Amino acid sequence: MSGTGGLPEALSALLVVATRAGIAEDTARAEALSLAAALAESAPGAPADWNKAVPGGTTQDFFDAAVRGRRWRGAPTAVLTELIASNSPEKVAYAEALAELASAACTLGEPTMRVIGNASVAAAAQLQAAGARTLQVGREAHAASAKPTADGLGAGPGAAGAAGAAATASVVVPAEPVKSVEELLGELDELTGLGRVKREVHRQVAVLRVEKLRAEAGLKQATITRHLVFVGNPGTGKTTVARLVSGIYKALGLLSKGQLIEVDRSELVAGYLGQTATKTAEVVASAAGGVLFIDEAYSLTAGDNGADQYGREAVDTLVKEMEDRRDDLVVIVAGYPEPMQAFIAANPGLASRFRTTIEFENYSDDELTDILTGLAEAADYELVPDALATFREILADTVRDSSFGNGRFARNVLEAAIGRQAWRLRDVTAPTTDQLRQILAADLTEDLTEDLTEETAPSEAPSSASDAAEEQDGEEA
Repeated sequence: MSGTGGLPEALSALLVVATRAGIAEDTARAEALSLAAALAESAPGAPADWNKAVPGGTTQDFFDAAVRGRRWRGAPTAVLTELIASNSPEKVAYAEALAELASAACTLGEPTMRVIGNASVAAAAQLQAAGARTLQVGREAHAASAKPTADGLGAGPGAAGAAGAAATASVVVPAEPVKSVEELLGELDELTGLGRVKREVHRQVAVLRVEKLRAEAGLKQATITRHLVFVGNPGTGKTTVARLVSGIYKALGLLSKGQLIEVDRSELVAGYLGQTATKTAEVVASAAGGVLFIDEAYSLTAGDNGADQYGREAVDTLVKEMEDRRDDLVVIVAGYPEPMQAFIAANPGLASRFRTTIEFENYSDDELTDILTGLAEAADYELVPDALATFREILADTVRDSSFGNGRFARNVLEAAIGRQAWRLRDVTAPTTDQLRQILAADLTEDLTEDLTEETAPSEAPSSASDAAEEQDGEEA
């Protein structure tokens, strides 16, 4: 099924909402196109259809955008996060526009089961983060979406509406009041696992609260850095906790906005020496008043041949900007434990500013099962008991080395299962609500290994894009 103009239409609708919200059109467009590419990157022919919405776009551009957008497959996008942090009246409308964009991503190239699963989870994540609760729609609407397409691949409950019930209908919830420190800490405590992380964040909040009170009382202040180092394997919830920390710091009065800007090396380093300083400074400026989260930060100071000039330029600029904006900026750097130690030691300015390290441990089988169940509920799906038992069997057979994806692994399992469910229902003319919601054991097992390892682009991708896709992915529990 080739593109039918769905992406351009969804993109135009999203830009209308972005304009109302005061978001720069270029920023919203780039983010939206990255999300669409990340959702559709496994679909044959998707780059060509995606390029129709990007004047002058190339296949390389598609895969570069997909790498940038992967982090939003299970979490709110950067713009939506900013709208939520500022309690913008357009946050729900923007989330709904993103859900529609996820639906449009299913029209790029030849639809695959994985794309349907990706879109379902991504749309649900945007709606849930913005406070738009999902509703189960009528049986007739579901039956229509489950009819097979001309090429025999059932659109399923995902392709017609990206998130099935999640993206098809939503209810706008009245704007929520700004959350207090206690409420945000409560959200932290409700996260699955992360006991050590929770204790350290609570301790950090207590210290910063007292220091703020001492300052208000005119007492001397100790030099306490608010910047943090998060270490741990992929998918252990580092981005989720960073988002909560940004809100907590704002509630404490330490930050003026509380938004989270998530970047990696590619978004800080430019193609030529001298341009990196400008690029890094612009990124830091966008995070002013909130938290700048740098994933795999060690890539700035180390590589196959040691530190490079571009990475050093980015680090030097970052250190200067942290000093210039020390009263209204928090930086959180994240990555594997040992490389992060080398990163901090690579620059005296980093060592003096990052004094608190929080370790994120791998999730247990029980915790991963809870994460999988929560993700399914957020997307309006239900895993039957046999499916949960099958998931535990999968975990028992999965190697838990440093490359294990933790929460990301659970999300990948769900995405693949949603796609298989759509395929299973392809010939069911009028599926019941339970059939549309339930994930069966068979949905988790068929061709599982192949589905979970195909995280890179199709064979038509340039090798550099494929390599980059293997190295990066979104990180959400």
